[in-house]
Amino acid sequence: MLSGLFQTTTIPVLEQVVNFSQARHNVLAGNIANVDTPGYKARDLSVEDFQDRLQRAIHERTQPPVSRSPGEPAQEEQRLLAHVADNSKTILRHDKAKVGMEYQVTEMAKNQMQHNLAITIMTSQFRLLQTAISGRM
Repeated sequence: MLSGLFQTTTIPVLEQVVNFSQARHNVLAGNIANVDTPGYKARDLSVEDFQDRLQRAIHERTQPPVSRSPGEPAQEEQRLLAHVADNSKTILRHDKAKVGMEYQVTEMAKNQMQHNLAITIMTSQFRLLQTAISGRM
């Protein structure tokens, strides 16, 4: 019952955004740690690929369900979003030109803002659910 309640909100999508931003933060931190390493090639996770995959998963998630059993839609939605997370591990790229500290710090700041926004929206969703459950409006 609770899994179905969470699946009707944006929480699963926000969870994927938070997971991606955490993984990207680790990659960018590694770039900063190795900025002075001779021959080091900066790495990054492709934000565009992640956004495309997430958008496809959301689109598939919002399509009218084909006749399914009562618990099956929530499981299918979880599978679609889990597929986004699994594919995020394969979109690592090496970029020879962007090893500079300024670029890495800027990307890390943008990534941190995306992470904070997703956490803020998720917190708001949890507060709404808590209010609805407790019956206080």
